Amino acid sequence: MLDRLTFKSHYSRAGRPVSWGGAFLAAAVLASLPVGAQYPGQIKPENKDKPPVLRAVAVLEWTGEEGKPKKSRLVPISVFDGEQLQDGGIYLARPQPMALGGEVEYELKKTGKNIGLFDVENAGQEQGAWVGYGKWKPMPARKAEAPKPMTLVDETYDDRPVLHRKHPSAGTSGKADSKDSSEPTLHRKDSGDDTSGAAPATDPDRPTLHKAKNSGDGAPADDPDRPTLKKEKGKKQEDVGHVESLPQVTDPDRPRLKRGKSEGSDLSVTPSLLGLPADLQQTVAVSDARNLPEHPWIFRWSNPDDELTMKAALEAAARTALGLDLPPAPPAPKTKTKAARAKTPPPEPPEPAPLADEQFHVFELAYGAGATLVLSAHTDAPPEEQKFVTLIAQPDFYGGLQILMKNVADARHLDDAPRMRLVDAVDAEADNRGELLFEVRGATERHFTLYRVLRGQAEPLFSTGSASLVPQSE
Repeated sequence: MLDRLTFKSHYSRAGRPVSWGGAFLAAAVLASLPVGAQYPGQIKPENKDKPPVLRAVAVLEWTGEEGKPKKSRLVPISVFDGEQLQDGGIYLARPQPMALGGEVEYELKKTGKNIGLFDVENAGQEQGAWVGYGKWKPMPARKAEAPKPMTLVDETYDDRPVLHRKHPSAGTSGKADSKDSSEPTLHRKDSGDDTSGAAPATDPDRPTLHKAKNSGDGAPADDPDRPTLKKEKGKKQEDVGHVESLPQVTDPDRPRLKRGKSEGSDLSVTPSLLGLPADLQQTVAVSDARNLPEHPWIFRWSNPDDELTMKAALEAAARTALGLDLPPAPPAPKTKTKAARAKTPPPEPPEPAPLADEQFHVFELAYGAGATLVLSAHTDAPPEEQKFVTLIAQPDFYGGLQILMKNVADARHLDDAPRMRLVDAVDAEADNRGELLFEVRGATERHFTLYRVLRGQAEPLFSTGSASLVPQSE
């Protein structure tokens, strides 16, 4: 069993300088709260017997080998508080957000299947946005259950209780009435017994009052209604911390907080991944206090040829969106005789324009749902002249392809129309329905957006605050 990490702090943005996009989102969040009130960090559940459980979604970015990254960081995305999605980068910040609290554990997922664990050890700010640092650990091996010992049952012996009718008196039957010592008997209370000085018998149905347990220092026990996140197994939360500046950060004098005991002047995990390197990889991370079963999002085609057909149709739509459609082939030259026309081979169709960095995924976003296709690619051109496209589509009833969302961008106008890149499908609200998580990257800022595909439509469900991509001036 994993320990549970309980948070008591209130909603705060102290110590978090953000860009104008993040400040605007924070203002929108605070505007939705009652005037003069702050989020208390406690939710009233509909069922009092079941306390609310939080579910955090993040993105782990790393370079190197999967499972053994050279550099890594955890970017918080959202926290579902039982009612709605909150921005994971500012939710219950004190000053670091709750999603990046010390010893919080995340499950790393690829298309819904667990590929490892990530334990947050400390957090810091990069370009005005909070990120977490920790360690990637493998999934624990499942313990094989010991076989249950077999027992032999003697069918000749039956231990079920048997009721016996009292035998007539010996005087009438001519035999003495032998009493079985194992037979239960009921005794009537004698009215002559003196019970005035004896304590009454214990009533099992009588209610008993129990004294509440305290934590030892006079504080009451933990409130079951407080929101919780999964805590790393085997570690005990402590209220000891120290402040220290981290290397390779824009502001070297900015204090950093670390949860747990201080073991020296250096943190065990320090910021290592900065910026957006070319070999950057991403995967979804989910933290939930409940141990929920895996939910793979892979769609299984009944006919493998259907996948190839749909992929070819989606690639054709992507080339059209990028303006890569080739002009029609010139007509064949006219010949005088039929024999000459028969000997002339038809012209070969031109090769389609290549799609660089193509990523094609097919998801089943709910049990029994149809296929949802996502394709991302860009033109084969120099970086400053590249064009990008991302498409969300579903097959229609006639075997065609229905485009639900189309994003087209070019490298020269990314601030006006940023590009979208799929991270993965993830269940952000723990309702067994997957959402599509995209990174929306411009020239100077980026943010993440969750899309929900439902009833033939793809609509944005939630967006995080913007994080700057431009290094801050010292």
